[in-house]
Amino acid sequence: MRSTTINTTLLRPVAEPPKPVSSPDNDAGAAFVLESKGQWWHAGFHLTTAIVGPTILTLPYAFRGLGWVLGLLCLTIMGIVTFYAYYLMSKVLDHCEKAGRRHIRFRELAADVLGSGWMFYFVIFIQTAINTGVGIGAILLSGQCLQIMYEEISPDGPLKLYEFIAMVTVIMIVLSQLPSFHSLRHINLGSLVLSLGYSFLVVGACISAGTSKNAPPRDYSLESSSSSRAFSAFSSISILAAIFGNGILPEIQATLAPPATGKMVKGLLMCYSVIFITFYSTAVSGYWVFGNKSNSNILESLMPDEGPALAPTWVLGLAVIFVLLQLFAIGLVYSQVAYEIMEKKSADADQGMFSKRNLVPRLILRTLYMALCGFFAAMLPFFGDITSVVGAIGFIPLDFILPMLLYNKTHKPPRSSFTYLINISIIFVFTGVGIVGAFSSLRKLILDAYKFKLFSSDVVD
Repeated sequence: MRSTTINTTLLRPVAEPPKPVSSPDNDAGAAFVLESKGQWWHAGFHLTTAIVGPTILTLPYAFRGLGWVLGLLCLTIMGIVTFYAYYLMSKVLDHCEKAGRRHIRFRELAADVLGSGWMFYFVIFIQTAINTGVGIGAILLSGQCLQIMYEEISPDGPLKLYEFIAMVTVIMIVLSQLPSFHSLRHINLGSLVLSLGYSFLVVGACISAGTSKNAPPRDYSLESSSSSRAFSAFSSISILAAIFGNGILPEIQATLAPPATGKMVKGLLMCYSVIFITFYSTAVSGYWVFGNKSNSNILESLMPDEGPALAPTWVLGLAVIFVLLQLFAIGLVYSQVAYEIMEKKSADADQGMFSKRNLVPRLILRTLYMALCGFFAAMLPFFGDITSVVGAIGFIPLDFILPMLLYNKTHKPPRSSFTYLINISIIFVFTGVGIVGAFSSLRKLILDAYKFKLFSSDVVD
Protein backbone atom coordinates (compact mmCIF):
# COMPACT_ATOMS: atom_id res chain seq x y z
CA MET A 1 0.00 0.00 0.00
CA ARG A 2 2.77 2.38 0.91
CA SER A 3 4.50 1.74 -2.43
CA THR A 4 1.25 2.32 -4.30
CA THR A 5 0.72 5.64 -2.48
CA ILE A 6 4.18 6.85 -3.36
CA ASN A 7 3.79 5.91 -7.01
CA THR A 8 0.40 7.62 -7.20
CA THR A 9 1.88 10.80 -5.75
CA LEU A 10 4.74 10.78 -8.21
CA LEU A 11 2.32 10.33 -11.10
CA ARG A 12 0.32 13.44 -10.19
CA PRO A 13 0.89 16.29 -12.65
CA VAL A 14 3.23 18.99 -11.33
CA ALA A 15 1.74 22.49 -11.38
CA GLU A 16 3.47 24.61 -13.99
CA PRO A 17 4.01 28.35 -13.64
CA PRO A 18 1.45 30.37 -15.57
CA LYS A 19 2.39 31.09 -19.14
CA PRO A 20 2.15 34.53 -20.68
CA VAL A 21 -1.19 35.23 -22.36
CA SER A 22 0.75 35.50 -25.60
CA SER A 23 2.82 32.34 -25.55
CA PRO A 24 6.47 32.72 -26.57
CA ASP A 25 5.96 29.66 -28.75
CA ASN A 26 4.19 31.76 -31.36
CA ASP A 27 5.06 35.30 -30.31
CA ALA A 28 8.47 36.65 -31.27
CA GLY A 29 7.89 39.87 -29.33
CA ALA A 30 7.52 37.86 -26.12
CA ALA A 31 10.21 35.31 -26.94
CA PHE A 32 12.90 37.73 -28.09
CA VAL A 33 12.31 41.21 -26.62
CA LEU A 34 10.43 40.42 -23.39
CA GLU A 35 12.19 37.20 -22.44
CA SER A 36 11.53 36.44 -18.75
CA LYS A 37 14.88 35.70 -17.09
CA GLY A 38 15.49 38.54 -14.59
CA GLN A 39 15.66 38.81 -10.80
CA TRP A 40 14.05 41.52 -8.65
CA TRP A 41 17.19 43.64 -8.62
CA HIS A 42 17.23 43.62 -12.42
CA ALA A 43 13.69 45.04 -12.32
CA GLY A 44 15.03 47.67 -9.91
CA PHE A 45 17.72 48.64 -12.43
CA HIS A 46 15.16 48.88 -15.25
CA LEU A 47 12.72 50.93 -13.14
CA THR A 48 15.42 53.33 -11.99
CA THR A 49 16.59 53.92 -15.55
CA ALA A 50 12.98 54.45 -16.68
CA ILE A 51 12.29 57.06 -13.97
CA VAL A 52 15.53 58.55 -12.63
CA GLY A 53 17.01 60.15 -15.72
CA PRO A 54 18.38 63.52 -16.82
CA THR A 55 14.79 64.80 -16.81
CA ILE A 56 15.46 65.48 -13.12
CA LEU A 57 17.62 68.37 -14.35
CA THR A 58 14.28 69.91 -15.39
CA LEU A 59 12.99 69.95 -11.79
CA PRO A 60 14.17 73.52 -10.99
CA TYR A 61 12.47 74.62 -14.24
CA ALA A 62 9.25 72.93 -13.08
CA PHE A 63 9.52 74.69 -9.71
CA ARG A 64 9.62 78.09 -11.35
CA GLY A 65 5.98 77.62 -12.40
CA LEU A 66 4.96 76.53 -8.88
CA GLY A 67 7.16 78.29 -6.32
CA TRP A 68 8.68 76.78 -3.19
CA VAL A 69 5.64 75.60 -1.24
CA LEU A 70 3.55 74.28 -4.12
CA GLY A 71 6.63 72.86 -5.84
CA LEU A 72 7.72 70.76 -2.85
CA LEU A 73 4.10 69.76 -2.16
CA CYS A 74 3.50 68.61 -5.76
CA LEU A 75 6.85 66.80 -5.87
CA THR A 76 5.96 64.87 -2.70
CA ILE A 77 2.39 64.09 -3.82
CA MET A 78 3.63 62.87 -7.21
CA GLY A 79 6.14 60.59 -5.51
CA ILE A 80 3.57 59.08 -3.13
CA VAL A 81 0.88 58.65 -5.79
CA THR A 82 3.21 57.06 -8.36
CA PHE A 83 4.69 54.61 -5.83
CA TYR A 84 1.16 53.69 -4.79
CA ALA A 85 0.06 53.36 -8.43
CA TYR A 86 3.02 51.15 -9.36
CA TYR A 87 2.42 49.02 -6.27
CA LEU A 88 -1.22 48.53 -7.29
CA MET A 89 -0.20 47.72 -10.86
CA SER A 90 2.17 45.05 -9.54
CA LYS A 91 -0.65 43.62 -7.39
CA VAL A 92 -2.92 43.48 -10.45
CA LEU A 93 -0.26 41.65 -12.46
CA ASP A 94 0.32 39.23 -9.56
CA HIS A 95 -3.45 38.63 -9.30
CA CYS A 96 -3.69 37.76 -13.00
CA GLU A 97 -0.60 35.53 -12.79
CA LYS A 98 -2.12 33.54 -9.92
CA ALA A 99 -5.26 33.14 -12.02
CA GLY A 100 -3.14 31.57 -14.79
CA ARG A 101 -2.92 34.65 -17.03
CA ARG A 102 0.53 36.17 -16.86
CA HIS A 103 0.32 39.45 -18.76
CA ILE A 104 3.55 40.75 -20.22
CA ARG A 105 2.15 43.79 -22.03
CA PHE A 106 0.30 46.80 -20.66
CA ARG A 107 -2.18 46.81 -23.56
CA GLU A 108 -3.16 43.16 -23.04
CA LEU A 109 -3.54 43.65 -19.29
CA ALA A 110 -5.81 46.67 -19.73
CA ALA A 111 -7.95 45.02 -22.41
CA ASP A 112 -8.31 41.79 -20.41
CA VAL A 113 -9.19 43.38 -17.05
CA LEU A 114 -11.46 46.10 -18.41
CA GLY A 115 -12.99 43.85 -21.07
CA SER A 116 -12.78 46.46 -23.78
CA GLY A 117 -11.18 46.04 -27.18
CA TRP A 118 -10.68 49.78 -27.67
CA MET A 119 -8.59 49.92 -24.48
CA PHE A 120 -5.99 47.73 -26.22
CA TYR A 121 -5.50 50.36 -28.93
CA PHE A 122 -5.73 53.27 -26.48
CA VAL A 123 -2.77 51.92 -24.49
CA ILE A 124 -0.81 51.27 -27.71
CA PHE A 125 -1.38 54.89 -28.74
CA ILE A 126 -0.35 56.30 -25.35
CA GLN A 127 2.71 54.06 -25.03
CA THR A 128 3.78 54.99 -28.55
CA ALA A 129 3.48 58.68 -27.64
CA ILE A 130 5.58 58.10 -24.50
CA ASN A 131 8.22 55.97 -26.19
CA THR A 132 8.63 58.30 -29.13
CA GLY A 133 8.57 61.41 -26.94
CA VAL A 134 11.19 60.04 -24.56
CA GLY A 135 13.27 58.76 -27.49
CA ILE A 136 13.23 62.21 -29.09
CA GLY A 137 14.00 63.89 -25.77
CA ALA A 138 16.88 61.52 -24.99
CA ILE A 139 18.52 62.11 -28.37
CA LEU A 140 17.94 65.87 -28.15
CA LEU A 141 19.43 66.15 -24.67
CA SER A 142 22.37 63.93 -25.68
CA GLY A 143 23.08 66.21 -28.61
CA GLN A 144 22.83 69.21 -26.30
CA CYS A 145 25.36 67.60 -23.92
CA LEU A 146 27.81 67.11 -26.80
CA GLN A 147 27.23 70.69 -27.90
CA ILE A 148 27.95 71.98 -24.37
CA MET A 149 31.28 70.14 -24.25
CA TYR A 150 32.18 71.24 -27.77
CA GLU A 151 31.47 74.90 -27.08
CA GLU A 152 33.65 74.81 -23.97
CA ILE A 153 36.56 73.52 -26.06
CA SER A 154 35.83 75.52 -29.22
CA PRO A 155 33.47 78.47 -28.51
CA ASP A 156 33.43 79.61 -32.13
CA GLY A 157 33.38 76.17 -33.72
CA PRO A 158 31.24 75.58 -36.81
CA LEU A 159 29.27 72.51 -35.62
CA LYS A 160 25.55 72.99 -34.92
CA LEU A 161 23.15 71.19 -32.56
CA TYR A 162 21.59 69.08 -35.32
CA GLU A 163 25.03 67.71 -36.24
CA PHE A 164 25.57 66.50 -32.67
CA ILE A 165 22.09 64.99 -32.73
CA ALA A 166 23.08 63.10 -35.87
CA MET A 167 26.16 61.71 -34.08
CA VAL A 168 24.03 60.56 -31.13
CA THR A 169 21.50 58.97 -33.46
CA VAL A 170 24.22 56.84 -35.10
CA ILE A 171 25.36 55.61 -31.66
CA MET A 172 21.76 54.82 -30.68
CA ILE A 173 21.23 52.88 -33.89
CA VAL A 174 24.20 50.67 -33.00
CA LEU A 175 23.09 50.15 -29.38
CA SER A 176 19.49 49.47 -30.43
CA GLN A 177 20.56 46.13 -31.87
CA LEU A 178 20.84 44.64 -28.36
CA PRO A 179 18.08 42.06 -28.79
CA SER A 180 16.11 41.94 -25.52
CA PHE A 181 15.05 44.03 -22.54
CA HIS A 182 16.82 41.60 -20.21
CA SER A 183 20.10 42.14 -22.09
CA LEU A 184 20.08 45.75 -20.83
CA ARG A 185 20.37 44.77 -17.14
CA HIS A 186 24.10 45.57 -16.81
CA ILE A 187 23.72 48.79 -18.79
CA ASN A 188 20.88 49.81 -16.47
CA LEU A 189 22.95 49.08 -13.37
CA GLY A 190 25.50 51.49 -14.78
CA SER A 191 22.65 53.92 -15.45
CA LEU A 192 21.63 53.82 -11.77
CA VAL A 193 25.18 54.64 -10.68
CA LEU A 194 25.45 57.43 -13.25
CA SER A 195 22.18 59.04 -12.06
CA LEU A 196 23.54 59.22 -8.51
CA GLY A 197 26.85 60.53 -9.83
CA TYR A 198 25.58 63.46 -11.86
CA SER A 199 22.95 64.34 -9.23
CA PHE A 200 25.68 64.77 -6.61
CA LEU A 201 27.82 66.72 -9.05
CA VAL A 202 24.95 69.06 -10.00
CA VAL A 203 24.02 69.63 -6.35
CA GLY A 204 27.66 70.42 -5.55
CA ALA A 205 27.84 72.75 -8.56
CA CYS A 206 24.66 74.57 -7.47
CA ILE A 207 25.96 75.04 -3.94
CA SER A 208 29.24 76.38 -5.37
CA ALA A 209 27.33 78.73 -7.70
CA GLY A 210 25.01 79.97 -4.95
CA THR A 211 27.85 80.81 -2.58
CA SER A 212 30.24 82.35 -5.12
CA LYS A 213 30.75 86.06 -5.78
CA ASN A 214 29.19 85.56 -9.23
CA ALA A 215 25.98 84.11 -7.79
CA PRO A 216 22.96 85.19 -9.86
CA PRO A 217 20.29 87.37 -8.21
CA ARG A 218 17.55 85.21 -6.73
CA ASP A 219 13.95 85.86 -7.68
CA TYR A 220 11.29 83.31 -6.75
CA SER A 221 8.30 85.37 -7.86
CA LEU A 222 5.69 83.84 -10.16
CA GLU A 223 4.17 85.41 -13.27
CA SER A 224 2.10 88.53 -12.67
CA SER A 225 -1.04 87.44 -14.54
CA SER A 226 -3.26 84.95 -12.68
CA SER A 227 -4.12 83.11 -15.91
CA SER A 228 -0.44 82.83 -16.86
CA ARG A 229 0.37 81.54 -13.37
CA ALA A 230 -2.34 78.90 -13.70
CA PHE A 231 -1.12 77.75 -17.12
CA SER A 232 2.48 77.65 -15.91
CA ALA A 233 1.49 75.69 -12.80
CA PHE A 234 -0.34 73.01 -14.81
CA SER A 235 2.54 72.80 -17.30
CA SER A 236 4.91 72.29 -14.36
CA ILE A 237 2.67 69.57 -12.93
CA SER A 238 2.73 67.86 -16.33
CA ILE A 239 6.53 68.00 -16.26
CA LEU A 240 6.56 66.42 -12.78
CA ALA A 241 4.21 63.68 -14.03
CA ALA A 242 6.57 62.98 -16.92
CA ILE A 243 9.60 62.92 -14.60
CA PHE A 244 7.94 60.41 -12.26
CA GLY A 245 6.29 58.59 -15.15
CA ASN A 246 7.05 55.10 -16.29
CA GLY A 247 4.31 53.75 -18.52
CA ILE A 248 6.09 50.43 -19.10
CA LEU A 249 5.83 48.69 -15.70
CA PRO A 250 4.07 45.56 -17.07
CA GLU A 251 6.81 45.19 -19.68
CA ILE A 252 9.47 45.57 -16.96
CA GLN A 253 7.72 42.98 -14.78
CA ALA A 254 7.61 40.73 -17.85
CA THR A 255 11.42 40.51 -17.74
CA LEU A 256 11.24 38.76 -14.34
CA ALA A 257 11.57 35.00 -14.23
CA PRO A 258 8.19 33.53 -13.16
CA PRO A 259 6.72 33.48 -10.65
CA ALA A 260 7.06 37.29 -10.49
CA THR A 261 4.84 37.69 -7.40
CA GLY A 262 6.40 40.10 -4.89
CA LYS A 263 9.57 40.74 -6.87
CA MET A 264 8.44 44.02 -8.38
CA VAL A 265 7.77 45.57 -4.96
CA LYS A 266 11.43 45.02 -4.03
CA GLY A 267 12.46 46.62 -7.30
CA LEU A 268 10.19 49.59 -6.57
CA LEU A 269 11.73 50.09 -3.13
CA MET A 270 15.20 50.15 -4.71
CA CYS A 271 14.05 52.63 -7.34
CA TYR A 272 12.30 55.02 -4.94
CA SER A 273 15.31 55.08 -2.61
CA VAL A 274 17.28 56.52 -5.53
CA ILE A 275 14.38 58.87 -6.38
CA PHE A 276 14.29 60.30 -2.86
CA ILE A 277 18.01 61.04 -2.91
CA THR A 278 18.20 62.55 -6.39
CA PHE A 279 14.90 64.36 -6.95
CA TYR A 280 14.78 66.51 -3.83
CA SER A 281 18.46 67.42 -3.83
CA THR A 282 18.43 68.50 -7.49
CA ALA A 283 15.12 70.40 -7.29
CA VAL A 284 15.96 72.31 -4.10
CA SER A 285 19.57 73.19 -4.96
CA GLY A 286 18.80 74.26 -8.55
CA TYR A 287 15.76 76.38 -7.70
CA TRP A 288 17.55 77.91 -4.71
CA VAL A 289 20.30 79.26 -6.97
CA PHE A 290 18.39 80.29 -10.11
CA GLY A 291 14.77 80.76 -9.04
CA ASN A 292 12.48 81.78 -11.90
CA LYS A 293 15.46 82.06 -14.26
CA SER A 294 16.06 78.28 -14.23
CA ASN A 295 16.49 76.76 -17.69
CA SER A 296 14.84 73.51 -18.77
CA ASN A 297 18.30 71.96 -18.32
CA ILE A 298 19.96 73.19 -15.13
CA LEU A 299 23.39 72.57 -16.65
CA GLU A 300 22.63 75.38 -19.10
CA SER A 301 22.02 77.69 -16.14
CA LEU A 302 25.34 76.69 -14.60
CA MET A 303 27.15 77.40 -17.88
CA PRO A 304 25.59 80.66 -19.15
CA ASP A 305 26.25 81.93 -22.66
CA GLU A 306 27.70 85.13 -21.23
CA GLY A 307 30.25 85.25 -18.45
CA PRO A 308 32.20 82.49 -16.71
CA ALA A 309 30.81 79.14 -15.64
CA LEU A 310 29.26 79.28 -12.17
CA ALA A 311 30.98 76.12 -10.94
CA PRO A 312 34.32 74.35 -11.52
CA THR A 313 34.60 73.32 -15.16
CA TRP A 314 35.72 69.79 -14.34
CA VAL A 315 32.62 69.23 -12.17
CA LEU A 316 30.27 70.41 -14.89
CA GLY A 317 32.16 68.50 -17.59
CA LEU A 318 32.00 65.26 -15.61
CA ALA A 319 28.28 65.78 -14.94
CA VAL A 320 27.65 66.30 -18.66
CA ILE A 321 29.55 63.09 -19.50
CA PHE A 322 27.53 61.12 -16.90
CA VAL A 323 24.27 62.53 -18.29
CA LEU A 324 25.29 61.71 -21.85
CA LEU A 325 26.13 58.11 -20.99
CA GLN A 326 22.89 57.56 -19.08
CA LEU A 327 20.79 58.98 -21.90
CA PHE A 328 21.83 56.07 -24.11
CA ALA A 329 20.41 53.64 -21.52
CA ILE A 330 17.16 55.61 -21.23
CA GLY A 331 16.68 55.73 -24.98
CA LEU A 332 17.16 51.96 -25.10
CA VAL A 333 14.71 51.23 -22.25
CA TYR A 334 11.88 53.29 -23.71
CA SER A 335 12.42 51.81 -27.16
CA GLN A 336 11.67 48.28 -25.97
CA VAL A 337 7.88 48.50 -26.37
CA ALA A 338 8.28 49.78 -29.93
CA TYR A 339 10.77 46.99 -30.67
CA GLU A 340 8.46 44.40 -29.15
CA ILE A 341 5.57 45.58 -31.33
CA MET A 342 7.76 45.54 -34.45
CA GLU A 343 9.30 42.16 -33.64
CA LYS A 344 5.93 40.56 -32.94
CA LYS A 345 4.88 41.45 -36.48
CA SER A 346 8.17 40.99 -38.34
CA ALA A 347 10.07 38.14 -36.65
CA ASP A 348 9.56 34.38 -36.74
CA ALA A 349 9.64 32.83 -33.26
CA ASP A 350 10.31 29.38 -34.73
CA GLN A 351 13.73 30.55 -35.91
CA GLY A 352 16.60 31.76 -33.73
CA MET A 353 16.89 35.27 -32.35
CA PHE A 354 20.07 35.78 -34.37
CA SER A 355 19.01 33.90 -37.49
CA LYS A 356 19.28 35.80 -40.77
CA ARG A 357 15.48 35.68 -41.07
CA ASN A 358 15.10 37.70 -37.84
CA LEU A 359 18.34 39.68 -37.81
CA VAL A 360 17.75 41.57 -41.06
CA PRO A 361 14.24 42.90 -40.22
CA ARG A 362 15.46 43.85 -36.73
CA LEU A 363 18.38 45.80 -38.15
CA ILE A 364 16.22 47.65 -40.68
CA LEU A 365 13.24 48.45 -38.42
CA ARG A 366 15.23 49.55 -35.38
CA THR A 367 17.50 51.69 -37.54
CA LEU A 368 14.48 53.40 -39.12
CA TYR A 369 12.87 53.98 -35.71
CA MET A 370 15.97 55.59 -34.23
CA ALA A 371 16.58 57.64 -37.37
CA LEU A 372 13.01 58.97 -37.14
CA CYS A 373 13.47 59.96 -33.47
CA GLY A 374 16.77 61.65 -34.35
CA PHE A 375 15.19 63.57 -37.21
CA PHE A 376 12.42 65.01 -35.03
CA ALA A 377 14.90 65.80 -32.22
CA ALA A 378 16.96 67.86 -34.67
CA MET A 379 13.95 69.52 -36.25
CA LEU A 380 12.06 70.44 -33.04
CA PRO A 381 14.41 71.20 -30.10
CA PHE A 382 11.70 71.86 -27.48
CA PHE A 383 13.07 69.74 -24.60
CA GLY A 384 11.07 71.31 -21.76
CA ASP A 385 7.89 71.47 -23.84
CA ILE A 386 8.24 67.89 -25.08
CA THR A 387 8.55 66.73 -21.46
CA SER A 388 5.37 68.51 -20.35
CA VAL A 389 3.29 67.36 -23.35
CA VAL A 390 4.38 63.73 -22.93
CA GLY A 391 3.58 63.97 -19.22
CA ALA A 392 0.07 65.27 -19.81
CA ILE A 393 -1.09 63.00 -22.64
CA GLY A 394 1.02 59.95 -21.84
CA PHE A 395 2.21 59.42 -18.29
CA ILE A 396 -0.84 60.79 -16.45
CA PRO A 397 -3.34 58.31 -18.02
CA LEU A 398 -1.03 55.28 -17.72
CA ASP A 399 0.54 55.99 -14.31
CA PHE A 400 -2.05 58.02 -12.38
CA ILE A 401 -5.39 56.70 -13.65
CA LEU A 402 -5.26 53.18 -15.12
CA PRO A 403 -3.50 51.42 -12.16
CA MET A 404 -6.29 52.47 -9.76
CA LEU A 405 -8.98 51.53 -12.24
CA LEU A 406 -7.42 48.12 -12.87
CA TYR A 407 -7.02 47.42 -9.14
CA ASN A 408 -10.65 48.30 -8.37
CA LYS A 409 -11.74 46.00 -11.20
CA THR A 410 -9.62 42.97 -10.21
CA HIS A 411 -9.56 43.15 -6.39
CA LYS A 412 -13.04 44.68 -6.06
CA PRO A 413 -12.57 46.57 -2.76
CA PRO A 414 -15.90 47.56 -1.12
CA ARG A 415 -17.20 50.90 -2.39
CA SER A 416 -17.20 52.24 1.16
CA SER A 417 -13.60 51.16 1.84
CA PHE A 418 -10.74 53.62 2.20
CA THR A 419 -8.82 51.98 -0.67
CA TYR A 420 -11.71 52.34 -3.12
CA LEU A 421 -12.37 55.96 -2.18
CA ILE A 422 -8.67 56.89 -2.45
CA ASN A 423 -8.42 55.22 -5.85
CA ILE A 424 -11.53 56.97 -7.19
CA SER A 425 -10.30 60.31 -5.82
CA ILE A 426 -6.93 59.92 -7.55
CA ILE A 427 -8.66 58.98 -10.83
CA PHE A 428 -10.89 62.07 -10.79
CA VAL A 429 -8.19 64.50 -9.66
CA PHE A 430 -5.59 63.38 -12.19
CA THR A 431 -8.10 63.13 -15.02
CA GLY A 432 -8.74 66.84 -14.50
CA VAL A 433 -5.03 67.58 -14.10
CA GLY A 434 -4.27 65.66 -17.29
CA ILE A 435 -6.87 67.53 -19.36
CA VAL A 436 -5.82 70.97 -18.14
CA GLY A 437 -2.13 70.01 -18.28
CA ALA A 438 -2.45 68.85 -21.88
CA PHE A 439 -4.09 72.13 -22.85
CA SER A 440 -1.46 74.18 -20.98
CA SER A 441 1.44 72.20 -22.40
CA LEU A 442 0.19 72.39 -25.99
CA ARG A 443 -0.46 76.11 -25.53
CA LYS A 444 3.14 76.68 -24.43
CA LEU A 445 4.44 74.51 -27.27
CA ILE A 446 2.51 76.63 -29.77
CA LEU A 447 3.72 79.89 -28.19
CA ASP A 448 7.34 78.68 -28.24
CA ALA A 449 7.06 77.71 -31.88
CA TYR A 450 7.08 81.41 -32.80
CA LYS A 451 10.54 81.82 -31.25
CA PHE A 452 12.07 79.03 -33.18
CA LYS A 453 13.54 77.98 -36.51
CA LEU A 454 13.60 74.43 -37.83
CA PHE A 455 16.88 72.67 -37.09
CA SER A 456 17.89 75.49 -34.73
CA SER A 457 21.11 75.21 -32.75
CA ASP A 458 19.40 76.47 -29.59
CA VAL A 459 17.00 74.54 -27.38
CA VAL A 460 13.93 76.62 -26.54
CA ASP A 461 12.88 76.66 -22.87
